[in-house]
Amino acid sequence: MKTNLTYILLAFYLFCFQLSNAQEFGKKGISSQKPQQKKELKISKDTLFNVKKESKLKKIKDSTVTDSIKPKEVIDGIITHDAEDYTIQNAKNRTVTLYNKARVTYTDIDLKAGIIILDYKKNTLYAKGIKDSLGYHQRPVFKQGDQESEQDSILFNFKTKKALVYGVKTVQSGIITYGEKTKRVNDSTVFMRKLRFTTSKKKNPDFYIATNKAKLVPGKKIIVGGSHLVIADVPTPLFLPFAYFPLADKRSSGFIIPSYGERSNQGFFLSNGGYYFALSDYFDLTLLGDIYTNGSWGLSSDSDYYVRYKFSGNFSVRFENIIEGVRGLTGYSKRSNFNIRWNHSQDSKSSPNSRFSASVNVGSSQYYNQSINELNNSQRLTNTLSSSISYFKNFVGTPFNMNVTATHSQNTNNNSITMTLPSLQVNMDRIYPFTGKGGLKDNPIQKMGIGYSMSGEYRINTTDAEFFKPMMFKKANAGIQHNTSANTNIKAFKYFTLSPSVNYKDVWYFRKINKRFDPNIRNSNGNQGAVVNDTISGFNRFNDYNFGVSLSTNVYGTFNFKKGRLKAIRHTFRPSISYGYRPDFARNHNLQVQQSSNPNDLLTYSPFEGGIYGTPASGVSNSIGISLNNVLEAKVAPKDPDSDEEDQKITILNNLNFSSSYNIAADSLRWSPVQASAGTRLFKDKLAVNLNATLNPYQVDSKGNLIDKFNSDIFRITNVGISANYSISSRDFDKKEEKKGENKSGNGAQNTPDVFGENLPATNDFSSNPSNTQNNLNSENTTKKANLYKANIPWNLNIVYAVNYSNNGIVSGIGNNSLMFSGNVELSPKWKVGINSGYDIKRNAFTNTTLRFARDLDSWNFNFSWTPFGQFASYNFFIGVKSSVLRDLKWDKNKPPDRVLF
Repeated sequence: MKTNLTYILLAFYLFCFQLSNAQEFGKKGISSQKPQQKKELKISKDTLFNVKKESKLKKIKDSTVTDSIKPKEVIDGIITHDAEDYTIQNAKNRTVTLYNKARVTYTDIDLKAGIIILDYKKNTLYAKGIKDSLGYHQRPVFKQGDQESEQDSILFNFKTKKALVYGVKTVQSGIITYGEKTKRVNDSTVFMRKLRFTTSKKKNPDFYIATNKAKLVPGKKIIVGGSHLVIADVPTPLFLPFAYFPLADKRSSGFIIPSYGERSNQGFFLSNGGYYFALSDYFDLTLLGDIYTNGSWGLSSDSDYYVRYKFSGNFSVRFENIIEGVRGLTGYSKRSNFNIRWNHSQDSKSSPNSRFSASVNVGSSQYYNQSINELNNSQRLTNTLSSSISYFKNFVGTPFNMNVTATHSQNTNNNSITMTLPSLQVNMDRIYPFTGKGGLKDNPIQKMGIGYSMSGEYRINTTDAEFFKPMMFKKANAGIQHNTSANTNIKAFKYFTLSPSVNYKDVWYFRKINKRFDPNIRNSNGNQGAVVNDTISGFNRFNDYNFGVSLSTNVYGTFNFKKGRLKAIRHTFRPSISYGYRPDFARNHNLQVQQSSNPNDLLTYSPFEGGIYGTPASGVSNSIGISLNNVLEAKVAPKDPDSDEEDQKITILNNLNFSSSYNIAADSLRWSPVQASAGTRLFKDKLAVNLNATLNPYQVDSKGNLIDKFNSDIFRITNVGISANYSISSRDFDKKEEKKGENKSGNGAQNTPDVFGENLPATNDFSSNPSNTQNNLNSENTTKKANLYKANIPWNLNIVYAVNYSNNGIVSGIGNNSLMFSGNVELSPKWKVGINSGYDIKRNAFTNTTLRFARDLDSWNFNFSWTPFGQFASYNFFIGVKSSVLRDLKWDKNKPPDRVLF
């Protein structure tokens, strides 16, 4: 009801005042007219004074009319009105009646009703609907700007500027208000009786908050007296003595109501309570806290930011002080954990030649295992945390581009952390300096391409205990590497391609290692005397180079068939042989040091040990490489020979590859193991099967060491891995030939589906964001229509099978043999059930299993996530209103898994 009703009522009064006086010169009585066309009336101060003639009104003309002070013009716009049936103008009673689909507009004000009556004797305006055999319809609808209200009737006195509204319905900031009687005192205060507040858009809302009286300040707030919650027209015992609802077009700051409950290890608690700061239109801040009766507590802050057409992101920090047990008794433990997350994305249109992005997840290694607030089972199953912040810049008009990256990798098993702060990469696109006119490349010289890249890195290897402490930076390492390459290709023997190449590498370090023998300390074996490392700062460099040449070709074989749907099978064979040579660069840099009390017991080492880009290559490499690649495809005719469909190409073998090498310079074990891989897709690309194997030609001794003697069976299988991904859904049984948006290339089957639920956010996000689409498995936050599915129930199933076999020549066995699966079933448009699980065949046990249930309750959301057994057994229950305006109207209950701090 945020409107300026006075303007339109005063306009009505002036408009009708002029019409009624004009009619007194003509026929008396009520004149019934035919439906009129829409009128437009522009009223100015001159018109107002012209209609007030002395002979007509029998009044003495006021001398102030000719006053030099001009009165303020009240109406400065065009008033239009119309009615579908008729307009009645009563000069005697001074009333104007608009009937059936009556409408009046003035500037941004639009009033619609079945009947509109203006009585300028009583200075009132009355608008109501039409009641007939069909019921009461065409209720008055008042709209100004984006504010709109609907009511049964309106009575307004434009002299006192007060109004009575019956059966009003308004929408303010997502809250729908129904009131039986409303009294408008002025533009900023409205009193209402017998109210219902809800966010349900249904005609009969499924829930509402009922109260007997309330005060409304349009666009600012609603203050109500005693109120109670009503669900499905059934009053509940939930009662509040008073309530306050803020109303604003923009975000506003306010308190966040905490959740409460009890946990066996921490006692009673209040969690996720705090304050929301609406700092600006571009970013906000949420501060939350947890407190437990055993002394545990937690603090968190979360900020979302968004600038249209530029960038958006989220930044969050959480710290927890966790206490288990009772101080002074056995089982007491205390630990602090923290976690920092930052996600930033840039709109590609804001800067096409530069890009900044960030994905940060850094914190304590045991944060997800020990957190008492964040219940994220998928994160517990992973043993790494990783982060990346990068800036990319393309230098327009040059072949150069630059990428600056800061990375972080954390192993939660051994608490090791590796960071690059930062890593710089400068690349030059391959250039062809010897091309002919117009970019012509006819001979090997013109085809010669030159590439360059430079990378620099500042790397830190540390642990949780030393994280962000001075010792962490003392162990930091830095280096710069330059790479230059040149290659070309030559057509040889008509069907072959000869590709020579040269590569050069130059590495810069800013410190080196100097080893010395100290006779005063003991070594790891307990003997007197040990080698000590001294770090010497300074600029140091080494370089190496290599050159090679490869010869390759493509061989095609086609086998045609005259009968059946199979028309042809094509075999593509790509053999390649290469030769590479690299001198021994290590001997020019290697040093020796005494390593025991025996002066002749010397240790050879490189002063560049521990360097980011390694040490100079040792030994001469003079090798020949062989690779064989195979692809097998089939052409199948359509089922109907008379149809216009084209022949279908089916991939029988995606790849069948073999590769190995022979080192001419080696004195033994010259052949490297054969690497074999194969892949195919079956059942209309729904099943993807991949196989990889390692075949070693040499035997092993009793200790498992390789000896320079071939196996009797030529090859010994040292490792075999098989994986199969299968995805199927109810859409696959749809008889429609074309499915909108379906991937027809078949490449999707190669991507492993998310059977672990890693893409699902933490379960406690149910309470913090009830409308989260991934958590509650709902694709929309709107009310869905519950049509009957009949026999068509949408579902999908993803299955991944993986097995690994290893054999070192002495011991062999299966290392991993598991079947993982995930699926979802839509029992109805409003009921969804999902599962993530698996079965470890080797251990004969189920892997981590999570069941998910979601119910769309129109205005409410219901979610239940349950891990029934295992190390991470837990559950989370949530039911709450979808609308963010009433997000605190919720109930959530969870049981976290048992925590082990040490």
